[in-house]
Amino acid sequence: MLKPGVLNRRLVGEVISRLEKKGLKLVGLKLMQISPELAANHYAEHKEKPFFGELTGYITSAPVVAMVWQGDDCVTIVRKLVGATKVTESQPGTIRGDFGMHTNMNIIHASDSDESAAREIGLFFKPEEIIDWDDPMAKWI
Repeated sequence: MLKPGVLNRRLVGEVISRLEKKGLKLVGLKLMQISPELAANHYAEHKEKPFFGELTGYITSAPVVAMVWQGDDCVTIVRKLVGATKVTESQPGTIRGDFGMHTNMNIIHASDSDESAAREIGLFFKPEEIIDWDDPMAKWI
């Protein structure tokens, strides 16, 4: 998910381009405004943490771009492309390392496991909104 800072800074195309150039296949995409209820559900594991209010406040402050990507070892690859959550630990060349300025206003969310990805996709997409299209270039990637 591309968070509000990416949209506000006009970086959507740049970030999507990095994921595409890696060879991942985009199968779901939508611009949406997240409700406080959906934000609380999405970040439920952080509910008791002191930064929960700031986290949900940021994600609901402006539209986000929800996405579903496919590829071999997709979760692992996306996490490496995205980089460390903390801006001070994000390496140059990663999405967060190149574009992140403040950890509390993180610019991208990436699922941390296949199970989390399945749960999160279910929060943001209906099954008919995922289009698993035939990619004739897949044999070259």
